[in-house]
Amino acid sequence: MSEVFDIISRLRSSRDQFPKRERRVADFVLTHLDEVVHLRQGEIADAADVSVATVNRFCHTLGCDGFREFKIRLAQSVAVSLQYLHGPSDAQSPTDQLVGQVFGALVDTLNLARGQLDHEALASAIISLSGARRVAFFGVGGGSSNVAREGANRFFRLGIAAEAHSDGYLQRMLASTYTAEDRVFAISSTGMPAELLDSVAIARQYGAQTLALTKSGSDLAKAVDIAIEVDLPEDQDIFKPTASRLVFTTILDVLATGVARTRPEPVKENLRRIRTSLVPLSGDTGPKPVGD
Repeated sequence: MSEVFDIISRLRSSRDQFPKRERRVADFVLTHLDEVVHLRQGEIADAADVSVATVNRFCHTLGCDGFREFKIRLAQSVAVSLQYLHGPSDAQSPTDQLVGQVFGALVDTLNLARGQLDHEALASAIISLSGARRVAFFGVGGGSSNVAREGANRFFRLGIAAEAHSDGYLQRMLASTYTAEDRVFAISSTGMPAELLDSVAIARQYGAQTLALTKSGSDLAKAVDIAIEVDLPEDQDIFKPTASRLVFTTILDVLATGVARTRPEPVKENLRRIRTSLVPLSGDTGPKPVGD
């Protein structure tokens, strides 16, 4: 089962290519997706008014080795797909309702995370990052990779050589060059990606201190020297972007602010230089975000 394919899409696109009796099976499966995963082969055959042999041929025509593989693939696909196949009926929400929903979810998630944060872990992370020569922020996937980039964006301003990477091979190579003066900061909402776990293990092997912003009790949280752990539920509205990435960014802002306060003079000089370098672009010398 090494091949990855969307069995529901394959059913839909191949439906008219099935022999007549196998098409009955396809029609039954497509109209009873949430039920079929719990049915035996004979029950599907009876419901589609075909023989068990026809159901088995249907599975092979679909590209599976047999009924068992068909059931496994279908169960996996249905578990993910049903929430997208049955979207909300109110697709045209008023703008004020959308604003309230998105902002409300963010505020609620921020408050939830605030109550979960371990202040000792935050303090330890600030001390560790303050003494770093280099910091590499690692993430994989869309959300964590973007948060990692924001981490590098915040910390280079503080006079710390900071970079962000989402490629697993590059993470491993970079981690292997780090020493006790350097830090690897892994970011993951699940704490499961093998790339991050491998990179953390490699960095620790050579003496670099490792940190993580991740799910409570996850493999990643257990693998690092300092873990900032939060357990954030995902919104059931599939159309609304997750709030967890913004919560993670806020926690990085807390760490960056804490690190800046441990080294105020060099940080002020760096921020002054950055701001000065941007004046020719706008001509505005008034208060502005530094480089945003």
